[in-house]
Amino acid sequence: MAASAVLAALSAAAAPTDEERRARLARGLDVARGSVDRRTDGRRGHGSGAPVVQELAILRKADAIYLDEIRKAGLYDTIWQAFAVLLPVRTVGVMGDFRTYAQVVALRAVVSQDAMTADWARLPYEVLARISSRIINEVKGVNRVVYDISSKPPSTIEWE
Repeated sequence: MAASAVLAALSAAAAPTDEERRARLARGLDVARGSVDRRTDGRRGHGSGAPVVQELAILRKADAIYLDEIRKAGLYDTIWQAFAVLLPVRTVGVMGDFRTYAQVVALRAVVSQDAMTADWARLPYEVLARISSRIINEVKGVNRVVYDISSKPPSTIEWE
């Protein structure tokens, strides 16, 4: 499993527009807020299609922490889309007195009006530090967290 090339990301394809969000809110349909704005798209590298259960569990925990901290900071409604990505690489780190060889989680948050263009969300450093610390301390198998500051274009919102 250590050699598997896994990239699991939350796809932007299902993200509603601001107008659709406002319409749902006006009709009282956004009760399960956060679960209706995104969908999970877990993939195993090179098109095999078989998700790796342990790696998806890591991704889900990291993503839950990320969104929890965004909500606690009062930033959830200012962001078009935010998600965690489990990168298909391992990195060397140190935890306690021991070297670790663990996975990297990339964080993506963007602001947009229409999804045709998007800019990376300028999350406060304190929020990013809290998110990184929690993911590294609470998600076994992760020793590095990075933040994607790419705009669309040239990058896309989602990772594939």
